[in-house]
Amino acid sequence: MKWKYYLYLALFMPVAVLPFWALYLLSDGLYLLFYKVLRYRLHVVRQNLSMAFPEKTEAERRAIEKEFYRQFCDNIVETVKLLCVSDKGITSRIEVINSEFVEEIAREERPIVLFLGHYGNWEWVPAGSGTYAIPELTIQIYKPPHDKAFDRIILKIRSRFNTVSVAQKRAFRTLLEMRRDYKTFLVGFVADHRPNGKVNHSMTFLHQPTTYSVGGEEIGERIQAGYLYFEVLKQSRGHYRMIFHKVEPLQDGEPYPYTRRYMQLLEKTIRTAPPYWLWSHRRWLF
Repeated sequence: MKWKYYLYLALFMPVAVLPFWALYLLSDGLYLLFYKVLRYRLHVVRQNLSMAFPEKTEAERRAIEKEFYRQFCDNIVETVKLLCVSDKGITSRIEVINSEFVEEIAREERPIVLFLGHYGNWEWVPAGSGTYAIPELTIQIYKPPHDKAFDRIILKIRSRFNTVSVAQKRAFRTLLEMRRDYKTFLVGFVADHRPNGKVNHSMTFLHQPTTYSVGGEEIGERIQAGYLYFEVLKQSRGHYRMIFHKVEPLQDGEPYPYTRRYMQLLEKTIRTAPPYWLWSHRRWLF
């Protein structure tokens, strides 16, 4: 359906060419639409915040809620901007710290499993791939949308910084093949979604018994990977600090020590600045 793909481009490109100040005026309008008019998933957001922060007052949770919707709308316009922003235009807006951690593992000729969350603007994360000299190959695992034309748009955006996108259902086989063909590469997993199907692995996360995805660590074990967590911190509108952290495994004898440690690191990030996590996602069953 090529016509649908070009229709999406016709809709998005006029937004993508706007200067950042105009993008944020548009985002302010979207905020009013999504939050005040459509009340987009407002019941999910409020229930999630109530479960995650029972110690906070209703007024404090409302303040988080409002700022979440502002960030949600900023994410929309910032992601569309990736269709045409220059390398200099985007890299001037991010600061990446501890890239040497990536290179340390790469010099050992091992792949890197990079954990990150739906926090800040995760779609800008591939721009950080230009801050390390090795490995040359950066991969991101993603779940394709059902709309194939929209999937083409997403792939166009996500390949903006020479990253390779691999569909979730093909990740295991593809990464095993790449391990045979490359000595080292970096593969990113946004691993804080609620797993599909029956899952037996859970931990306490934001006060809640929470199931967690184990695919990143299971693949990591098979390819002898090192593990890092990429923390995305909002500094101001359209400016982010991105920090690589080493993921040290938990020493409690329980399975998936790297994944559970990543979840602890992500929880710390969320508690420090709660509005920037994706609260509209139904993380817990209710």
